[in-house]
Amino acid sequence: MGGRPQLGFEPQSPAWRVAILPPASVPQRASSYSFPLCHFQALNLIIKKQTKCNLCSPKSTKKGLKTTVVSLYSCFSFLLLPVNKWQVGQHSAVHNQRGITPLLLFLKHSANELLNKHKPWIETSYHGVITENTDIVLLDPPLVALDKDAPIPYAGEICAFNIHGLEAPFEAVVLNGTSGEGQLRARGLVDCELQKEYTFIIQAHDCGSGPGGTEGKKSHKAVVHIQVNDVNEFAPVFREPQYRAAVTEGKIYDSILQVEATDQDCSPQYSQICNYQIITTNTPFAIDRNGNIRNTEKLSYDRQQQYEIQVTAWDCGQKRALHSVPVCIDVKPVCKPGWQGWNKRVDYEPGTGSKQLFPKMHLETCGGLLSSVRTTVELQTSHIGKGCDRETYSEKSLQKLCGASSGSTDLLPAPSTATNWTASLVTDSGRDSDLIFRFEGHQAAKIPDWVVPQNLTDQFTIATWMKHGPSPGLRAEKETLLCNSDKTEMNRHHYSLYVHNCRLVFLLRRDFTQVDTFRPAEFHWKLEQICDKEWHYYVINVEFPVVTLYVDGVTYDPYLVTDDWPIHPSQIDVQLTVGACWQGGEVTKPRFTQYFRGSLSGLTIRPGKIESQKVISCLQACKEGLDINSLESLDKNIKFHFNPAQSILVMEGEDLENMNAAVRKVSYINSRQFPTPGIRRLHISTAVQCFGEDTCITIPDIDAVVMVLQPSEPRITITGVERLSWPASDLREPGGIALFQDLHIISTVTRADATAHDTAHRPGVLEEIIHNLDYCDILVLGEELRLGQESLQLQRSALLGKHLDATNSTSGMSIYGVDSMSNYEQVIRQVHYSNWQPGQVTERRFRLTCSELNGRYTSNEFNLEVSVQHRLTDVLFLKVTPPQYMQVVHHPSMIHDLFPSVPSAATVVIVMCIAALVVVVVLGIYRIHLTHQQEVKFAEMAKETDTTWDDSALTITVNPMEVGGM
Repeated sequence: MGGRPQLGFEPQSPAWRVAILPPASVPQRASSYSFPLCHFQALNLIIKKQTKCNLCSPKSTKKGLKTTVVSLYSCFSFLLLPVNKWQVGQHSAVHNQRGITPLLLFLKHSANELLNKHKPWIETSYHGVITENTDIVLLDPPLVALDKDAPIPYAGEICAFNIHGLEAPFEAVVLNGTSGEGQLRARGLVDCELQKEYTFIIQAHDCGSGPGGTEGKKSHKAVVHIQVNDVNEFAPVFREPQYRAAVTEGKIYDSILQVEATDQDCSPQYSQICNYQIITTNTPFAIDRNGNIRNTEKLSYDRQQQYEIQVTAWDCGQKRALHSVPVCIDVKPVCKPGWQGWNKRVDYEPGTGSKQLFPKMHLETCGGLLSSVRTTVELQTSHIGKGCDRETYSEKSLQKLCGASSGSTDLLPAPSTATNWTASLVTDSGRDSDLIFRFEGHQAAKIPDWVVPQNLTDQFTIATWMKHGPSPGLRAEKETLLCNSDKTEMNRHHYSLYVHNCRLVFLLRRDFTQVDTFRPAEFHWKLEQICDKEWHYYVINVEFPVVTLYVDGVTYDPYLVTDDWPIHPSQIDVQLTVGACWQGGEVTKPRFTQYFRGSLSGLTIRPGKIESQKVISCLQACKEGLDINSLESLDKNIKFHFNPAQSILVMEGEDLENMNAAVRKVSYINSRQFPTPGIRRLHISTAVQCFGEDTCITIPDIDAVVMVLQPSEPRITITGVERLSWPASDLREPGGIALFQDLHIISTVTRADATAHDTAHRPGVLEEIIHNLDYCDILVLGEELRLGQESLQLQRSALLGKHLDATNSTSGMSIYGVDSMSNYEQVIRQVHYSNWQPGQVTERRFRLTCSELNGRYTSNEFNLEVSVQHRLTDVLFLKVTPPQYMQVVHHPSMIHDLFPSVPSAATVVIVMCIAALVVVVVLGIYRIHLTHQQEVKFAEMAKETDTTWDDSALTITVNPMEVGGM
């Protein structure tokens, strides 16, 4: 049949149908279409009427079935409206119902089957970009689908783009179906930080057979790659909250440490950190773009031990970190061998005992191996008192405290009325009550003859504190401390102690009456202490011909002894001087010579006895020094040694850790209850040895201080009865009267109230404390006691078992010695006052004062007034106090006036009767006195009354007639 379709007629009841018989190439499922006969007739009419439709055109054979069907479809589509308007006889409605439309549908179906031959065409791959937080995708190339079936409606049009992918958040929409343009959109906001890229498949669909896209064709699958463009929404954040590093001083580092910041943005542009900056000004550090911090200059540990800088960061989008990061850089000293972990100042609270000086100290060897370590700790106290913190009691009190022999004489006492020879000397009063005399080469003092014997025995002791240094240009001159020489005519030195060329020389020339042979006369000692400008305690014990020198308790033998002949006897008086030597003869005018330059204190001489080493050590002992805390726990391999004053400690060991532990036990102790406040310097030196090395490390010396804090100042208070009245008869008794029977001595300190919150306004709390006293003086106020008529008395038995002694004079009594306040109370209560002729005394006043530490702390002045009553009536009043309305009337001439003319015999009788009466009265009164004396005294002391006996308080009237009757 060729390629031409055939038009056949098949009868069908009740109407004919026409069929377009396609060629063999047309699918059989579309080969026929039912067509009623009336429709065929209409078609025939149309064919006849439409000259353009040439179904049987020869060209149709060439174009094939496609062209024919298309032509038919075009023609019938053109004639559709006119045909629909035709009215063909009575069958017009049927014709309209069964008109040309079915034919067109037939032709259209046949055309789709034959004309939608091609699939849509798109690119094989697409690359798109979308900015986060937007929904439009920019594709390259643009999304366009082409169909070769165009311009055939539907078959050549694009109806949809379908996306195939796992949850791809995109959709493709058709912008123009005819042109095939499409657009790719995001179904929601995309986040680059969640996903940077997307890949999925896309296909284009044509419209197929109609608007619904049924039976449409699909393009091939194209791959779409979508990249999400980043937005700079995040600021840099540092990985660490802070950074810390340590550097060694004196070095330049390329990089001390590196800081690092991150950015949560997804793109390299915004997620990368492009710059770091140090925002702290004036720091010796710099930072590069990678966050490496370096120092721009050499750092010094002494200048600054730690730096803290702030660093910030920028991303490549120039967004700055919201918060900077702190960077701490510790500066470590260059590893230098030496002691570490010690404090330059150690505070010492008085009364706390032993305190560790270096509880955390250790020796840094910088990796060096040591075979032995030797450490010396020195406590320097030369500026405190006389070389260290010693007891500052008076010389007499100290000697009594240390058990020294009695009979010593203080040649340099405190200036007073009785000891006025030191008044012209220069004293140093700034030494915590230490009595120090400074000699500058033109001061000297003459000792009165009554103070010491002119000639000493074979045994005696000379002791003194001395601070002396070299005198430039005066090395050839003698500097005399103590000299006994001729007062006039001659210039002989009997004994003297002097310094010559930093040598201590003691000269002792005996009289011919004592020895007549060539004997030792000069003893020389050459010691460093003599000219080191430090305080030292010198004691010369003489047991002739042996002379021994003690310096700070250590014995030294003379390096040179020269002999000489004894001095010839003479009647010339001698003069004892201090600070120079008296030259009374061989000169025009007697004068001092060989002046001393230095300081002296406590110069004493004791004839007839020498001091033991124990007493000497006690007298010069320091009350402060170095100590080893928990000595029992010290490693047995550690060797240690103290000097006698415990101001130098040497420790030696082989194990470094054991040495560190030993040094940490070194302590400071001050046993004084009231130590001298101020600074004590410490000096630590160390020597080490290494294993078989020619050179070894050097350990530098270190210096520190111990600050002794100010102790709480005690307040010594004396209380008791301040006024007493005694009859004259009691003063005449052998024991006299007790002055201080109700005496009490207490001492208090003011402590801060620890419970108060405001430390600046804490109220003081008085706290009673116990401490010693070193003297109490009872002074007579007003006229001195009359020698042979009145005195102060104290039984020697009252001093037994106590470290006390007493001196007595017409000006008062002094009780001295270091002892407790209770012992002083007991002794003072036993001080009595006696007056063998009280008729000339109506009252006596006394003043009592006590001291601790040689006047450093003194008590109040306790004044006592004693009234002396002379008449019998006063004694009676002492026992019974009359009412105030009673008055005393004196009639000294009453008896004579009443009896002007009594004969002489009667006068004798009257006188005898009166005498008898007086005796009876006296006996009665005396008995009453004996009965009530003790009771009244206790009552008076308890009430602390101020009782003054007045002659007007009682009247005794004697009746002359009663006398006559007797």
